[in-house]
Amino acid sequence: MLNKILIAAALGGATLTAHAADNADKAIRDAIHALVPTAQIDSVDKSVLPGFYEVGIGHAVVYASADGKYLLQGNLYDMANKLDLTEARLAKSRKSVLDGVPVSKRIVFAPKTTKHVVTVFTDVDCPYCRKFHEQMADYNKAGIEVQYMLFPLSIHPGSDKKTVSVWCSTDRNAAWNAAMLGKDPGSKTCDNPIAETMKIGNDIGVNGTPSFYAEDGTQIQAQVAYSPPQLAAELDRIAAQKKVATSGGTQ
Repeated sequence: MLNKILIAAALGGATLTAHAADNADKAIRDAIHALVPTAQIDSVDKSVLPGFYEVGIGHAVVYASADGKYLLQGNLYDMANKLDLTEARLAKSRKSVLDGVPVSKRIVFAPKTTKHVVTVFTDVDCPYCRKFHEQMADYNKAGIEVQYMLFPLSIHPGSDKKTVSVWCSTDRNAAWNAAMLGKDPGSKTCDNPIAETMKIGNDIGVNGTPSFYAEDGTQIQAQVAYSPPQLAAELDRIAAQKKVATSGGTQ
C-alpha cells in the first residue's frame, strides 16, 4: 500500500511539474511576442538559473522568468566550473547546423595528420582573411585542418563574383591561394554552394569575416585564431573540456 501511495505521489508531482512547465512556456512566449511580435522562438527550456528559462531565438539565447515578467540578455557563467553556459548552448546549436554542411561544399586545407578541424567563414577580399590565410602552412603544421565556408561580404563589391570564380576553378585550393595574394581569379561560373553557405552563416550569427568555429560549434576569438600556436592551444582546451563533460567529470 505504501508503495502505491509513493508512486501516486510521484506521478502527481510529475504532472504538476509538467503543468508548471507548460504554463511557463506559454507565459514566456506570450511576453516575448508582446515585445517582438515577429520573434521566432525555437525553444523554451528550464535554466540552471533558479526561476528562469533558457529561450532560443534564432542564433541568440536569452533568459526569461517563469512568469514572463523579466528578461535577461547576456552570457550566463558557471563560475565554479569556469564555463560559459550561454556559449555552450549556442555552440551546440551551431554544431547541428555546421554538421549539415558536407566537406564537398567547403574549401579544405588539410595537414598530413589532422588533430583538429576549424571552420572559417571567409571572404576573398577581406584583409583579415588574408592575414589568417598567409599562415596556412603553420596551421597545418600544428595539425589544424582549415575548412573554409565562403561568405562574400556586400561591403566588398565584386567579392561574390570572385568567390564564384574561385569555386569554379579546376584547382580550388590553388585559386584560393592566388586570390588571397590579390590576384584576379577571373570570371568563371558554375553551380556553387555560396548562397547556401551565406544563409548558413547568417543563421548561426556570422556578422563578419573571418569567423572561426571549433568542431563542437564553439566560436573562437579572432585574436586567438590569428596565432597558430594560440589556436592550437585553444582547440586542445576545447577538446579536453568536451572530453571531461562527456565523461561526466569536472575540471
